[in-house]
Amino acid sequence: MICDMPSDHPPARLALEDGTVLTGRAFGACADPVTSTGEVVFNTAMCGYQEALTDPSYAGQILTMTAPMIGNYGVCSEDDESPRPQVAGFVVRELARLHSNYRAAGDLSSWLSEAGVLAVAGIDTRALVRRLRIEGAMRGVISNDVSHRDADLIDLARSSPLMAGRNLVAAVSPDQVGRWTTGLGQWGTRTEVANDGERTLRVLALDCGAKQNIYRHLVELGCEVMSAPHNLSPQQIRELEPDGLFISNGPGDPAAVSETIATLRDVAGDIPTFGICLGHQMLALALGGRTYKLKFGHRGANQPVRSLLTGRVEITSQNHGFCVDRESLASIDCEVTHIHLNDGTVAGFRHRGRPIFAVQFHPEASPGPHDASGLFRCFVLLMRTGRPLDAQMMDQAAEARPQTAIDRV
Repeated sequence: MICDMPSDHPPARLALEDGTVLTGRAFGACADPVTSTGEVVFNTAMCGYQEALTDPSYAGQILTMTAPMIGNYGVCSEDDESPRPQVAGFVVRELARLHSNYRAAGDLSSWLSEAGVLAVAGIDTRALVRRLRIEGAMRGVISNDVSHRDADLIDLARSSPLMAGRNLVAAVSPDQVGRWTTGLGQWGTRTEVANDGERTLRVLALDCGAKQNIYRHLVELGCEVMSAPHNLSPQQIRELEPDGLFISNGPGDPAAVSETIATLRDVAGDIPTFGICLGHQMLALALGGRTYKLKFGHRGANQPVRSLLTGRVEITSQNHGFCVDRESLASIDCEVTHIHLNDGTVAGFRHRGRPIFAVQFHPEASPGPHDASGLFRCFVLLMRTGRPLDAQMMDQAAEARPQTAIDRV
């Protein structure tokens, strides 16, 4: 079935490796024939499509939104998580024909067109997501090229690379050390949260495809933030004399990023270390743990997590298709600190004797919610004290969390 869109939107198809072909109308980069492959995944957030589209963790993936209408508030450059959309394709049920938002600089379709990203509307996303939940995330093809038969697209999907074993970090990591100086701006804290009268802490981030809001949070806490290529050597890291080492999110299979894992095996814990998402997985691998691929992953701004150290439940933003094996942590002097309440998977861990901790979810909350933002304060306390993360630190960070502009709305 083709959706009710203006006739100047040409037909487009989404083909899956299991032989499924869904047809809708193209938008975004559809003036010329485009065919793109990627792993088809879904995001359950009700908003935040721009943050998701610009999240480098989605590189190599065709993103499906489960919310029924997308594009109704347009796009705003302040909401970008990287300089451009990163997805291989975009799938929605209905594209809003008008957008209404005083912050918007333009509409979703034009923005995707400028970035060269093909999208398709009119797909039965409920049926698509049900298939992905039952069968698991699948390789797929999105195309508006009428010269391709359905069978051609299915064959192309089946011959495209599997996500397992793919190292996609090099394509999204910077090629030189840089500095980040922008804080949260109007979305920041009510009062300045500088350094509590102490010296400025220097954070070195191994950027494997970092979301920019992570850096904004660290700057907001008064840190000097340097972003660095994922393959920076241990010697180069030590020469920069950081107070803390941060390992970012990013795309692909963590086990394939062998160069970064080897570096972390050398330096993690010698410098207080914090990892998010892919960084969480690579830290576990560097310490001797294991990771595995989830059936369809966790993606959305509504994922419940429990802290085993404090007992608090937080609703979190997540985007990952791989996970840390829980049993493997026990043998490497690490313990689980957070669990995902939907399926009991590992959502965070700490090293018992060294200043290393990591979480699978996104405390930078872009898009929200903001429940877990206190973890950045935990990182500051880790750098100040050099001690392993504990419940007292987490309680202290949670109590010190100032009210933000969003909290006051």
